[in-house]
Amino acid sequence: MKTKNLLTGFTLLMIGCMSYSFTPPKEVSPYENQITQLMSKMTLDEKIGQMSQFAVDLVLKTKDNVPVEPVQLDMAKVDHILGHLKAGSILNVPAGVTQYPATWEKLISQMQQVAIKTTGIPMIYGIDAIHGGTYTRGATFFPQEVGMGATFNRELVYKGAQVTAYETRASDIPWNFSPVLDMGRMPCWPRMWETYGEDTYLNSQMGVACVEGYQGKDRNKIGMDNVAACLKHFVGYGVPVSGQDRTPAMIPQIELRERHLKPFAEAVEAGALSVMVNSSIVNDLPVHANHYLITDVLKGELHFDGVVVTDWQDINNLYVRDHIAGNDKDAIGLAINAGIDMAMVPYDTLFCKDLKELVLEKKVSMARIDDAVRRILRMKYRLGLFAKPTWKSTDYTDFASADHKKIAQEAADESITLLKNTDNILPLSKNAKILVTGPNANSMRTLNGGWTDSWQGDKTDQIETNGITILKALQDKVGAANVIYEPGVTYNMNGQYFEENTPDIDKAVAAAKDADVIVACVGENSYAETPGNLNDLQLSRNQQDLVAALAKTGKPVILVLNEGRPRVFSDIEPLTKGVIDMYLPGSYGGLALADILYGDVNPSGRLPFTYPKYTNLLTTYDYKPCENRATMNGTYFYAADNTVQYSFGTGLSYTTFEYSDLTVNKTHFMPSDDLVFTVNVKNTGKVAGKDAVLLFTSEAVASITPDNRRLRAFEKIELAPGETKTVTFKVKASDLAFIGMDNKWHLEKGLFTVHVGTQALKIYDDATHIWQNYLKN
Repeated sequence: MKTKNLLTGFTLLMIGCMSYSFTPPKEVSPYENQITQLMSKMTLDEKIGQMSQFAVDLVLKTKDNVPVEPVQLDMAKVDHILGHLKAGSILNVPAGVTQYPATWEKLISQMQQVAIKTTGIPMIYGIDAIHGGTYTRGATFFPQEVGMGATFNRELVYKGAQVTAYETRASDIPWNFSPVLDMGRMPCWPRMWETYGEDTYLNSQMGVACVEGYQGKDRNKIGMDNVAACLKHFVGYGVPVSGQDRTPAMIPQIELRERHLKPFAEAVEAGALSVMVNSSIVNDLPVHANHYLITDVLKGELHFDGVVVTDWQDINNLYVRDHIAGNDKDAIGLAINAGIDMAMVPYDTLFCKDLKELVLEKKVSMARIDDAVRRILRMKYRLGLFAKPTWKSTDYTDFASADHKKIAQEAADESITLLKNTDNILPLSKNAKILVTGPNANSMRTLNGGWTDSWQGDKTDQIETNGITILKALQDKVGAANVIYEPGVTYNMNGQYFEENTPDIDKAVAAAKDADVIVACVGENSYAETPGNLNDLQLSRNQQDLVAALAKTGKPVILVLNEGRPRVFSDIEPLTKGVIDMYLPGSYGGLALADILYGDVNPSGRLPFTYPKYTNLLTTYDYKPCENRATMNGTYFYAADNTVQYSFGTGLSYTTFEYSDLTVNKTHFMPSDDLVFTVNVKNTGKVAGKDAVLLFTSEAVASITPDNRRLRAFEKIELAPGETKTVTFKVKASDLAFIGMDNKWHLEKGLFTVHVGTQALKIYDDATHIWQNYLKN
């Protein structure tokens, strides 16, 4: 078996080397002449150094192998990494915990001086600031991506990304490993909350808004208030067969190209400067070694001219985990020949030596090296790092400003989703006495989730000073005298995310006797990536027992879900009068929830995923017709039922909206046409409200089985009581196309039904068209 692995790795390495063809870049940026001149003077060592990215841990001063406090650089180590190895990039958070802007500035400035002194080329620092400046103390924290998806509000995503970019740049960091454009179509996956939800169109729209918020709208001139975006994780990472992180996905080409590739294509078109590769395996081949996906599709079909960077130590994984290479050196060859430009090799200081040997042995071509280096230098020029490699954190006077915090709370307000409101139990009276219970009621950690102050988010309760917990927000809203607190169930904050302490449900039940209403805050503790794997999607037994016991008191129960993925709670759902999903709303989620519970804010979030009712029935809204049908006539019972707890797009309001007069400019159209739909929406209730208006299409007949329906457009509007607005949607006819068996886009002659709320109409495509390239141009 060992011999076979060695042979396989060598064969793939040689095939990759021989199949790589270098095409000189077009004038994709105004910096190409400068890059050419610079590269003509660079040594092979300098070029390979640019392709390496190391963890900041390697250059920190330590005592007994632990970083000293406050964090400091060991300049001898810095000289080795940035001087001797000539590294092009450093990443991650020092000592694993958030730092102040001034600390970031000091550390990065010191490293930058060594880099420029050695090669004249600035290094670039990268970080995961995925819902605000999450590794900068005092920064503004937004809802995680799943919550931003629930807003169905592009403008809020754009503004949130602008704030994140500004506060990240205030930390001397110009490169942000965000947004995640994987789709949350597998509820067990522990990174579902890092996505905008299950739908490709929603992910595409939010991804573009995020990229433009991070970078601005000129990819060749990223301003000093902006950062480089990094789309991740290309491609197909979000649907592992097992639901476990970093495990294989099996994705048909039709599915891969029609759904998973689309958000990346749209964000690349919007100007994203970098892409991070899927850590796992798609269709039996690790993506880090997949020349077809990285070079042929991403760089070829999508015309991506930016940097392709690996994820954490994933070149090494081709050898130690995936067994397609016999050693680290062969793994490096596979990845670079597949199209990797920058290797995130956090602690592997032999990378540069190994890659140089591969070049000298002609197993990696100089054309491949030059392509990678050109892309890296292009990004650095676009970021203005050659002109201004360092800057002052004190210049960023709007860091954590009141305006920034206001945007974060608006995002939390619009993300929170009302799923059930029996007998209009909500909003609550401010005179009612409430019992606040559950393990998520009094924690900033659970509001923010992972990648907050630390990787697992486990230090947030000790560090975060912005915002307040749900309990404190409710006490401030109606007075401490009207709020009883008895958690009943608590997390073991020093254990794994799923560990709970011995419950004390009887105390919570006893406390309920003095309450008019019970607000049960349940869900998950914080986690990130693989440590968040689970083996049961059910809400924890202790939490379900708590809700069941409280329901027996006869007091109405409002269930508040504070979780990163939809934990199944169908056994206790009938026991509740109200259900709210707040996802991971960030530091201002407690304030937002209090405003919604008492009617000071009208909820307007909509589910960006399908909420499952059963652990063995996981589906999405765009299922195939055979997944939900009545029985066939005859002997055999071949029915299918995909019952869910709550459908994609579900979201209630304290007012009511009436839809009318759905129209289209062309009931018969051609594939090149633009379709314009209008619909009237009226607020028929007594309070103002926001409504996400969603447009879906269904295809009657196609050459491959069509989906049940697909989201094609959405707009978020606000209406005063009695007010009517006309909402206009522009949809390209080509957007109704699907990927056919030939892996090309097809739009086939036939009937489509368009749905907007209660309204529906029929439209007809009068001609069939097949596009010969993915971008349909």
